[in-house]
Amino acid sequence: MSTTKIPDIVIARLPIYLRALAYIANDGTQVTSSHEMGEHLGISPAQIRKDLSYFGRFGKQGRGYNIDNLLTRLQSILGLDREWRMALVGVGRLGRAILSYGGFRPQGFLFVKAYDADPVIIGRREGDLVVENVADLEASLRETPLDIGIVAVPGHMAQNVIDVLVQSNVRAILNYAPIAARVPSNVYVRQIDPVLALQSMTYFLTHSASERA
Repeated sequence: MSTTKIPDIVIARLPIYLRALAYIANDGTQVTSSHEMGEHLGISPAQIRKDLSYFGRFGKQGRGYNIDNLLTRLQSILGLDREWRMALVGVGRLGRAILSYGGFRPQGFLFVKAYDADPVIIGRREGDLVVENVADLEASLRETPLDIGIVAVPGHMAQNVIDVLVQSNVRAILNYAPIAARVPSNVYVRQIDPVLALQSMTYFLTHSASERA
C-alpha cells in the first residue's frame, strides 16, 4: 500500500510502538509479541498487528517479533535513520525549555539555528547556539537549509514566521503558537496547544462529575 493512503492515526502510533519496543528491550529481551506490546500501551494486539501490516510483514505467527529487526524497520519507516536539522523561532521561556530538552539529539533531531525578535535575547548564547534576529530569518535559511521549524512565538507573529519558513523550503513545522496555521498542501504542520488539550480534558471531568452526582 502507498504510504500516502496510510491513515494519519496509524503514523502517529508508530513512534509509540518504537518507544514500547525500546522499553521492552531494556532488560535484554530479544523477541516480543503484539500482546506484550499491547499490555505496555493499552492498545489491542489486533490494532498493533493491523497498523504494522500497512508496512509489510514483521514477524511470524506464533513466534512474535524480533525486537532489533522491528526497531530498525520502524526507524527507517519514520526516517529516524538519519539526522534532521531544526530551527527554533522564539527563544522566550517556552523556547528555552524546548532548546534545553535533552531528548531531541539522541533521536537524530539537531537544533542548528535559533531566532528571536527581542533585542535583549538576540546575540545571547543558548547552549551551542547564538540567538539570531528573526528579521534575518529568510536570508539565514538561504545559507543554512533546514528540515524542520519549531515556532514558539506569540500568536500575532506566528503566521508571518510560518510564511517565511515555507518560503525557505521548510516542509515540516511544529507550531506551539495558538493559531490555526495556513500552509500549502505540501507542508506538514503539527499543532501543540496545551490549553486546547486541557479544555478537552475538562469535558471529561465535568461529565464524569455530573454522572457521579
